[in-house]
Amino acid sequence: MSWLFLGVICVVFATIALVAWRKWIAPWRHIEQLVRQIAGGERPRTFLVDGGTPAQRVGLALENIFRRQQQLDQQIAGRESGTQAILGAMQDGLLVVDSRRHITLMNRTLESLIGLRDAAAGAPLLETVRHATLDRLIAETLRIGKPMQSELTVTNSKTNAERHVEVSAVPMKDDVDLTTGAVVLFHDITQLKRFDQVRSDFVANVSHELRTPLSILRGYIETLVENPKTSREELARILQVMERHSKRLGLLIDDLLSLAQLESSNTNLEIGQVRLPELFDHLLRDWKEKLGEKNLKVVIDLPPDALPIRADETRLQEVLYNLLENAVKYSRENGEIRLQAARRGSEIVLSVSDDGLGISKDDLPRIFERFYRADKARSRELGGTGLGLAIVKHIAQLHGGRVEAESEPGRGTSIRVVLPMNVPRDGETGSDPSN
Repeated sequence: MSWLFLGVICVVFATIALVAWRKWIAPWRHIEQLVRQIAGGERPRTFLVDGGTPAQRVGLALENIFRRQQQLDQQIAGRESGTQAILGAMQDGLLVVDSRRHITLMNRTLESLIGLRDAAAGAPLLETVRHATLDRLIAETLRIGKPMQSELTVTNSKTNAERHVEVSAVPMKDDVDLTTGAVVLFHDITQLKRFDQVRSDFVANVSHELRTPLSILRGYIETLVENPKTSREELARILQVMERHSKRLGLLIDDLLSLAQLESSNTNLEIGQVRLPELFDHLLRDWKEKLGEKNLKVVIDLPPDALPIRADETRLQEVLYNLLENAVKYSRENGEIRLQAARRGSEIVLSVSDDGLGISKDDLPRIFERFYRADKARSRELGGTGLGLAIVKHIAQLHGGRVEAESEPGRGTSIRVVLPMNVPRDGETGSDPSN
């Protein structure tokens, strides 16, 4: 009988233990597992918890917490994505540093500007960017707590290319007006600096080109005023010199006006059908006398089935006039000049070649710049304004084309104007003439 009683007691205790396990112990272990999964960012298969009402309520609360956490994560991800999109779209470089001048944030534009890749957050600015002047500017901004600006030159660590930047540093402050860091913007002004240099060089060149003939004219005028009894022979010589330099001034002014018109935004081309054989014939008739002065032979190379091209005939004449003038100027006596037109795919290539002095490899890339002369002394001796090839380049660009040059010292020069066969109509130029 005692064994039976003992067995009943064991069964009762086992039943009580099983009920206690399923109602109080197992649910809380399940809840503990749910908490671990949520903390690890893992989504539980279910939030249903067996057991008593308290455990089930905790399970439902955990489900609400998990869903809320997902919503917050999505909001943070969306804001982060938006922030990264804004930073990636910025044309200016952006740098954020803390009060110790350690990097907090740097956008891709700045990384590309200075040649960094994935700059580590928390790294000291000076060790990362290695620009002492920039570091001092930011340190001063943090010290005085006021915005500061400066122009700096930065060097790309990968390409060694120098860029001019305008740097604006603005302090960040907390609720109690303490400086906690700085936001620094880098605006690339390299192109502006280049344009400013071109403008300065242009003004200097124009001043020089005007000063020389004006000085000569003024000198001879003073001579005539001071010596009214100058002999007829000397007077004739002086007047010839004055006439030559007055013509030079006139050519310079004409070319400057032509270049200014070509560079203006409202320049229009009068596009029409241009027949190249007739254009070349008119050109040779106009230049017959000057070609004869140096006994130059002109070879015209045109395909027998040359079709008319669409272009501004007046501007095209100006192009060939300038190219032929250079060819005549730098050709030796009894030399040869070749005028050629040839198809190149959907383009027409007009070229003027000579067998004259030629241009060095160093000077060749710059011959289309305004006032650039490969041989300054000889160019001034032969006359000209130094603007002819610049005008040629701009007219080609207005037609949606380009210019090319090939030369070898002592062997001659070939200048090619490449134009599309179908030139855009007025106001639809294919290239920016300001380049």
